[in-house]
Amino acid sequence: MGNNEKKVITDKLILVAVPVLIAIAVTAIYYMDIAGEAGNKLGKDFNYDVSKQAVASSENPLYEESQSPITTGLKNPRAVAVDIENNIYVAGDSQINIFNNNDKLIRGIKTKGPPRCLFISKDKTIYAGTNNTVEIYDSSGKEAGGFKHEKADAVLTSIAVSGDNIFVADAGNRLVARYNKKGELLKVIGQKDKQRNIPGFSIPSPYFDLAIADDGLLRVVNPGRHKIEAYTFNGDLEFSWGDYSSGVEGFCGCCNPVNFAMTSEGQFVTCEKGLVRVKVYDEDGKYIGLVAGPEQLVPTEKAVPCETPEQCQLGGFDVAVDGNGRVIVMDTLHNTIRIFEKIEIVR
Repeated sequence: MGNNEKKVITDKLILVAVPVLIAIAVTAIYYMDIAGEAGNKLGKDFNYDVSKQAVASSENPLYEESQSPITTGLKNPRAVAVDIENNIYVAGDSQINIFNNNDKLIRGIKTKGPPRCLFISKDKTIYAGTNNTVEIYDSSGKEAGGFKHEKADAVLTSIAVSGDNIFVADAGNRLVARYNKKGELLKVIGQKDKQRNIPGFSIPSPYFDLAIADDGLLRVVNPGRHKIEAYTFNGDLEFSWGDYSSGVEGFCGCCNPVNFAMTSEGQFVTCEKGLVRVKVYDEDGKYIGLVAGPEQLVPTEKAVPCETPEQCQLGGFDVAVDGNGRVIVMDTLHNTIRIFEKIEIVR
């Protein structure tokens, strides 16, 4: 074979090989999915390792379940609260059920609408938030007033009372409204305002909680930003804490924490959905430890990290803390109330 023939064959091979190599490279880049839009294409073994790592982070909780779960008596429980006598109130359907210290049902109160949130004052007045209405009942369950939150598409998900102030979290409109007890709107809190350094609430799913701390500041979850923010009653953002992480110290998923309660020492007890965890933080937001991890709360195979609202549906538990320091968890998966007490450490 002459040199000219060899050159012709070589040129033909190059013409064929180059497009093939380009096609292989383009295909490889496509499957790399640099932007992450196509999801995780790694093997199932790698996915299992990530999930197992997240579940294992819940080892050695600081609390233990101290008794058998209490059946709520509701088909769709939404909220839990306690009163000054440590009675437990559970709201859902169109009903509020009240249990005493012996876990016996004291009474049921029929509500006008399906309550999603509860607050019990020191005199045991009951404040229940439905989609767009605050319903008020006295300690015997008799209707004692109420008012409408006049916002289209309202979804009231939390309520707190201090003096003459009633605060409601509206997940539908991504705002906190401050009313007086006459039902007059006094202030709208948390709307995006660059000049006041307020980022605005990010609410990917209908979980949006608030409480009033002993320091006189309103604490509000900004779940899409994985933070708890502190506001004055006039709506000034003072500070915030919280970080995104699948590690046990942070909040993961699309929108966590979903609910929280405060202890008498000013600590925060938080609930996460998706990777279901109940945890404790100090008054400055420093992680202290677990109340219960995924393996205590949900089937292990379901306790995996998630990122989108569609993936992060598991859980949505609510939480309260009674005067004895017990953590009261409303388990929406089993329609029960579960009670956790701090483990005594023998030295």
